[in-house]
Amino acid sequence: MSESDPTPIPPTRSGRLRWLIPALSAAIVSAFVALLAYGVVAQNPNTTIDDNLAHGRSTPAPPFRLAVLQHGSLGLLLEPKLGAKLARPWLSLSELRGTPVVLNVWASWCVACQLEAPTLERAWRTQARPHGVLFLGLDTQDAAPDARTFMRHYHIDYPNIRDPSNDVPLSYGVTGVPETFFITAGGRIVGHIIGLSTTAQLTAGIRAARSGNVQDTLQGGAQSSFH
Repeated sequence: MSESDPTPIPPTRSGRLRWLIPALSAAIVSAFVALLAYGVVAQNPNTTIDDNLAHGRSTPAPPFRLAVLQHGSLGLLLEPKLGAKLARPWLSLSELRGTPVVLNVWASWCVACQLEAPTLERAWRTQARPHGVLFLGLDTQDAAPDARTFMRHYHIDYPNIRDPSNDVPLSYGVTGVPETFFITAGGRIVGHIIGLSTTAQLTAGIRAARSGNVQDTLQGGAQSSFH
């Protein structure tokens, strides 16, 4: 290098900051926009199921394939049909075709789910299982050990599956727990309870799942929001 060529000057700290601050600002703005987009999606759930029920139409139940959390005690009618399927690590909705299903979305940290548990178990033992209707719990946003402790505490003996990611509940339009869906043997949703269910609501929903007659979305009691 000749004497006339200036020696490169290393960037000063202030110079580096002049380049760094705009980059950081752009990253922060991008993250904020992404967060806003997530909030909009989270606050605007899929309402297809409820919209159809409000117009007296059934709708296909969104498919799932989830880990089996508990096999449950299926009874004389359901064990021959479903026992081997529930003995596997994973269960798909398509494997339940031919059986009416009551799908209850819950979590162990949900106070309303704790209040609802005895009502569900009683309806399962007295109304659903004796008539070949499957109760299926869907534990979401929960730790498996906590979920198992919950089931032991409340003597829950119907089958349960688990979705730690919450993707399946969101595909059903679920906004909190508990929520309950009534699905026909043909895999179509004919009823939906938002919040804590009553015995009368479960009775009507079980009847709808067996007959295929559509009932409107029902507002239940208390509900816990997702974390």
